[in-house]
Amino acid sequence: MKPLFAEIDSLMGTEIYGRVVAVQGLLVEVAGPLHEMSVGARLLIDSGEERPPVSAEVVGFRDDHALCMPFAGLEGVRMGCRAIISARESSVHPAHSWLGRVVNAMGEPIDGKGDLPNGETPRFLRSAPPPASQRARVGAPLDLGVRALNTFVTCCEGQRMGIFAGSGVGKSVLMSMLARNTQCDVAVIGLIGERGREVQEFIEDDLGDTGLARSVVVVATSDESVLMRRQAAYLTMTVAEHFRDEGANVLCMMDSVTRFAMAQREIGLSIGEPPTSKGYTPTVFTELPRLLERAGPGKVGTGSITGLFTVLVEGDNHNEPVADAVRGILDGHVVMERGIAERGRYPAINVLKSISRTMPRCVPSEHLPVLRRAKQLLSTYTDMEELIRLGAYRKGSDPMVDEAIAKFGKIDDFLNQQKDECTSLAEGYRQLANLLEMTPG
Repeated sequence: MKPLFAEIDSLMGTEIYGRVVAVQGLLVEVAGPLHEMSVGARLLIDSGEERPPVSAEVVGFRDDHALCMPFAGLEGVRMGCRAIISARESSVHPAHSWLGRVVNAMGEPIDGKGDLPNGETPRFLRSAPPPASQRARVGAPLDLGVRALNTFVTCCEGQRMGIFAGSGVGKSVLMSMLARNTQCDVAVIGLIGERGREVQEFIEDDLGDTGLARSVVVVATSDESVLMRRQAAYLTMTVAEHFRDEGANVLCMMDSVTRFAMAQREIGLSIGEPPTSKGYTPTVFTELPRLLERAGPGKVGTGSITGLFTVLVEGDNHNEPVADAVRGILDGHVVMERGIAERGRYPAINVLKSISRTMPRCVPSEHLPVLRRAKQLLSTYTDMEELIRLGAYRKGSDPMVDEAIAKFGKIDDFLNQQKDECTSLAEGYRQLANLLEMTPG
């Protein structure tokens, strides 16, 4: 009953409104009863014309005015328009009936399949993660269906991983493989700032009917307002938390965290925050852990949220501010490189630079020597690659280099995987042991 009482308290019993006194870019200043407004409160700006009211959110205060940003365009809004306070905090009502549906950042259906039934319990979009002392530990190894990740970057239930890649390196294709093949109960997929053309392609071609049936897809395209893009990330995590608390093992995928950070940067700059590293404002680095920490194991006795978050590294710089901050928050990172993609090997994962912080504890002990040997051979070949390609290395000079040259092609073929191909954890370990001519254990 407590969540219900909290929602009732957040609703406005009477109509309270202020007035628009200034509009600058996408920032709307509202004068009125500031004691009734708070950061995160929802307003409806009534233009008085035939246009529907514009939904906006309070993002800060300056002098005697509330600073608001809209969820849509400001066409028709003028000085003196009423700004009606509709709710003190944003909330949604997710339910099991949301599975198989595509929604926008407001939780409204956009798939043309009719109304979306709401659940009984409201969930606030900006909830706190479970207390650290009450959280369960990560679970068993999770079968992702991708050989390179299952063997070299093994992920556990409840772990949070980042997929770091530049534009056009294939992270969206890798996301589609994970969405289809990962062994989970429910998948919640957030497409944040995605190209509008690619949304339907992802749902129909990559996810398919089978994948969509167990999924909830949250979409905010690149042409939508910064508030919609930011809220889509909050909604994705909120829906995942709902299914986790029902006992499900949830796969939460977000493409991409960088666009969430960019939206938060734009909001911060609009309200006058000082830019810091590469123009990102301080609240960006405050909001990132608040968002990402919500993924992970739930309280003991509930389910878990396995988080896979893509990070778009600008200019292939894996040390740029957002990438560096996210890498320090998550439990591991998958590095995708343009050079590998240009060589024609997909997914273009550099397994030597990718790390899962649950390894080697989560890998069966009999497979550890195989993995160590494979990494040794890959590392040796990488160190000597330039000399090998120039023909400067003389065969027989170093037995390890000779073996690396002999086995590199086989390991590279093993890491290459077609988009519609799926390999289980056990099968991946077996194939790697066979090509290295080693017996596990």
